[in-house]
Amino acid sequence: MGLDFAMGAPAAALRSQLRELVKEHVPEGFLGAFTDDPADLAAAQRFCRTLAERDLLCLAWPQEFGGRGASAWEQTVVREEMWAHHEPRGAQYMGVNWVGPTLMRYGTEAQQRQHLPPIARGEVIWCQGFSEPEAGSDLASLRTTARRDGDTWRISGQKIWTSYATMAQWCFLLVRTTKADKKQQGLSIFLVPMDDPAIQVRPIRTMMGPHHLNEVFFDELRVTEADLLGPLDGGWSIVQDVLSFERVGIARYARCERLLTLAPQALGDRWEQLPEELRARWVRMLLHCRRARLMAYRVVALQSSGRIQPGDAAAYRIAVTKLDQDSAEVLMDIIAEVPRDDSATAYYRAEVEDHWRYSQSATVASGSIEMQRILMSRALLAGAR
Repeated sequence: MGLDFAMGAPAAALRSQLRELVKEHVPEGFLGAFTDDPADLAAAQRFCRTLAERDLLCLAWPQEFGGRGASAWEQTVVREEMWAHHEPRGAQYMGVNWVGPTLMRYGTEAQQRQHLPPIARGEVIWCQGFSEPEAGSDLASLRTTARRDGDTWRISGQKIWTSYATMAQWCFLLVRTTKADKKQQGLSIFLVPMDDPAIQVRPIRTMMGPHHLNEVFFDELRVTEADLLGPLDGGWSIVQDVLSFERVGIARYARCERLLTLAPQALGDRWEQLPEELRARWVRMLLHCRRARLMAYRVVALQSSGRIQPGDAAAYRIAVTKLDQDSAEVLMDIIAEVPRDDSATAYYRAEVEDHWRYSQSATVASGSIEMQRILMSRALLAGAR
């Protein structure tokens, strides 16, 4: 018996609509928004507004927050098609996937009025101020501190590996507000504007290109009660929700599957000349794509019912990040069988190489694979008791 991944006629129609929009509005040769060419970021911002005008950017958000009230499965279609085509929304997925939903759950009415409409219109970019030089996987050990100063706080410290900080207008910032016996206690979240002169951003150049990673320094940044998200010292529970939304919100398997599926077409007659062992690895990776997709759909179903646990997201995250890296190695070996000066495969080669570069960070970003294994182990042990 075969496994049917179809989500029904409405989802199929949505998928076709998204592919037509990508074909019409995303420039030929596009490999993502974060390249050396500013035109790529501009194209992504335009495409976000195109999606927003058609109520497709945040279509699963409630209508009162600028969405269309669509199902989680329709939003999954959007994630898959965007990720498969080099994420032409640029950094907007962050606001759409988890900043917005977190604000809906924990934000004040004033915060929701201020921040949700610009996200829904595709007008604002957010960054995440979590990791620090000595607090990456062990996030609760962070040292960036907000200290009371009358009716305000002053924030000082450093964040690192902050994606999109050079282009973001707002930062979702986790800081320590109270010394506590348990390090997960006494943490709070502030929503801060990135154009404040007390914030300095230093790009970290990597093989993934500009804009991805940055250091961010806070020097006596002044914030108020209006900037606090959720209860004071209640940031850690919010972070758990954030990470759950974030880890499920990127459909990495969709890009892997698209690039693997395109390989025979891209290579043409050369495909039959590939070593049998390499084609066997290719088949294995396609199977792993189906497995990751199935795990993603299980987590979406659990998330929709409010029953998702850290172990569920961790298991999916382990599978999909390993898929990212393993498929990239197979695709690089496949494209190595074609001369570099072959014009017919030039764009496909560029896609594969971009995928390989990005995949190298997959098992570290958004929580290392080692931490995901710990989370899953704890969940399994808890369930066995």
